[in-house]
Amino acid sequence: MPEAEQPQGPHVPVLLAEVLAAVSPGPHVRILDGTFGAGGYSRAFLEAGAHVIALDRDPSVLPHVEALVGDFPDRFIFVPGTFSALDVLAQPHAPIDAVVLDIGVSSMQLDEADRGFSFMREGPLDMRMSREGPSAADLVNQLDAEPLANLLYAYGEERKSRRIAQFIVAARADAPIETTVQLARIIEKAIGRKPGDAHPATRSFQALRIAVNAEFDQLVEGLFAAERLLDEGGRLAVVSFHSLEDRIVKRFFDPAKGGPAQSRHLPQAEIRPLPWTSVAKAVKAGPEELARNPRSRSAVLRCGTRSDAPARPLTYEGLGVPRIGSAA
Repeated sequence: MPEAEQPQGPHVPVLLAEVLAAVSPGPHVRILDGTFGAGGYSRAFLEAGAHVIALDRDPSVLPHVEALVGDFPDRFIFVPGTFSALDVLAQPHAPIDAVVLDIGVSSMQLDEADRGFSFMREGPLDMRMSREGPSAADLVNQLDAEPLANLLYAYGEERKSRRIAQFIVAARADAPIETTVQLARIIEKAIGRKPGDAHPATRSFQALRIAVNAEFDQLVEGLFAAERLLDEGGRLAVVSFHSLEDRIVKRFFDPAKGGPAQSRHLPQAEIRPLPWTSVAKAVKAGPEELARNPRSRSAVLRCGTRSDAPARPLTYEGLGVPRIGSAA
């Protein structure tokens, strides 16, 4: 969603009532919160009586962790790490009854100018959730025009990616691009801005953030890790915030959505038991939540229940994961 519409202040967990209904927290229920953030979901699960194991790779979440450790010392455990490895990280605390993933950047991260996620705030062009590895500034200043354009197109669906990349390369020839506002102004100069439209840098910033944090790889690996971790009857709830993520989650739960149509004239492929049952229809925020929390506008919740079928080997096939090829 356009950053100008993002709420200020602490992160507000979206679709909270719907997530609670999906995972049914209560006494003796063990929930893995794979994307802890500011702890909104974890606190709600704990207040409902559940035991919570929380993961996050962002060291800035520690004050929120300490608050929940103080309030729920016997039922809350925090494990630093990425949700792509959630099965390994959570195994010492198994069995787990439900896994919850809230994908993407939080309002808390957007509000911290020094993290570099937001083009609405002056800050270093960083975007690293773990504060490790190459930053957005490294990509912007080091990639040649063609691979940069391909990245913006594949991960941000930016149709004017070639022009933006050309303007970036021209600008950095004079001086490195080091801040969020610098980059946002270059993009606005490249493609202009119409009154009432989202900021022209929206898609490019999304693409850079996804690339810096390997978000699509993290998502795919996390989904299959949850499939390995959960026993029959376990529940997985995933909240995503843009169409590229939602497509991956949708096809993960229902592989037939991403597979090629099978001709009735050919021998029929073997039908394998599906690892997920009771896959609910996508849920979006209602009018009341939209009014009090604009961030929920783009949120989509999908959830399913683990069957007794064996976990599948990790594969990207059929998931519609964007790959960097050539820009339009």
